[in-house]
Amino acid sequence: MFTMISLVQPATLDEAYDVLMKSKNNTILGGCGYLRMGSKRISTGIELTKLNLNYISEKDGFVEIGAYATLRDLETSPILNKHFNGVIEKAVAGIIGVQFRSMVTAGATVFSKYGFSDPLTALLALDCDVELFKGGRMPLEDFLSRPFEKDILVRILLKSNGRKAVYKNFRNAASDYSILNVSVSRLDDDFRIVAGARPSTARIAKKASALISGKFLQSPPDEALISEAAKLAQEELNFGTNMRGTKEYREELCRVLVKRAIEEVLECK
Repeated sequence: MFTMISLVQPATLDEAYDVLMKSKNNTILGGCGYLRMGSKRISTGIELTKLNLNYISEKDGFVEIGAYATLRDLETSPILNKHFNGVIEKAVAGIIGVQFRSMVTAGATVFSKYGFSDPLTALLALDCDVELFKGGRMPLEDFLSRPFEKDILVRILLKSNGRKAVYKNFRNAASDYSILNVSVSRLDDDFRIVAGARPSTARIAKKASALISGKFLQSPPDEALISEAAKLAQEELNFGTNMRGTKEYREELCRVLVKRAIEEVLECK
């Protein structure tokens, strides 16, 4: 269980950032769902509910997700569910339970770069940017590759360009963390293959994605090519062992789930 000395609710992002930077132990609070599982000592907790960041809207060709939108908001949003083949709903619907999803925020999930994150894998398969208060706007892939810096994630932006995506995962039990999760997206003839819970943070399988991109507009899907792409994803991504599964088990799961996801996304209208 974490401990916290004081709590503030800033009225502006400037105020929140100033408090954050005053001490290395000052922390932005999301839903605190995962903080409760550790023993972190927080000098000042910074709670952002007064900043109206709990929204999901559509504007200028993007779906915008405020950092304080909960996973339950993502799951039930009519805006999100009409885009991307409903992949965001599918990625979050199996996370523990409704009470937990109603508490955990999208911003905290993305900013923390959790290796086990289900929504992070689905978001990375889309054309997704994040906007930080000081760091500015950047592609999610770039953000995930950067070293940790104290900042405030303000919003997540998804380009509503017609990209369709599929999400697959495998768990030991319905309420457990994923042993591995996979998302494959398609925009015309451009494919993106992502695997997460490796058990490290989600990553794009770029060689596998390139292998099948540009191949299906002129001819029907080829079973051999799909299998080759799934095998390449298995080979190019790094996997590890933890209490939920071995490196070798995750490698085999990756090949199977990627193949199934490619086949499914090809059927998306």
